[in-house]
Amino acid sequence: MALPKDWLPGTRNAIIAMVKAWLTMFLTKLQLWGIPSEVSENLSALASKADDALTTAKNEFTRTPVATAQCKEAFDALTDAMRDVKRRYFLSPPLIDSDYVALGLKPPDTTHTASRVPTAQVQVETFLVGRHELGVRFIYVTGSPDDPENKGYRIWYSVLAQGETPPASPEDLRKSFFTQRKKDVIQFDFEDSGKIAYFAVQVENSSGKQGPWGPIVSALIP
Repeated sequence: MALPKDWLPGTRNAIIAMVKAWLTMFLTKLQLWGIPSEVSENLSALASKADDALTTAKNEFTRTPVATAQCKEAFDALTDAMRDVKRRYFLSPPLIDSDYVALGLKPPDTTHTASRVPTAQVQVETFLVGRHELGVRFIYVTGSPDDPENKGYRIWYSVLAQGETPPASPEDLRKSFFTQRKKDVIQFDFEDSGKIAYFAVQVENSSGKQGPWGPIVSALIP
């Protein structure tokens, strides 16, 4: 599954630069923006780990397949946390346009358009594909796939070991991707085999507006 292009920078160095800009702003904005200090501390720790891993993976004397894999893991964890922070704290006031620019983000478009918020609710149905792969298809609970606002689907998911506490609500899911297909395939890491994947989906239109959450479903990763 190809990763979609979105607001994250296209290089790891640029991602590090972006998160450092965020952490600098957090020094004065945490309370104003309502961000708990532990969120900033976790992001700082993940950024430091990713920065160190990148240095190791790029150095000709320390670059190994293991170092490369560890670098990917560190950046996956960092970008997951960045997406979560943006989703929870950056999408509503009191941020102003200059804040978004300083964070390296595009200010929200306040120009009125005819686009409306999708109202359809969609449920995930999973199916087996192969080792470390699960297929997902989307079943409309309400609304219609023919509605022009229903351009695609934002799939949120988390992978937990058996026995770990499952997510209490869709907002607890950490990873996401966007697809315009009626069904798609998610490829998991080798070590995820035997773990439980939890999913929920929102209809998302061409303006990035998302509809109501569908219910959480779970499946065993083969």
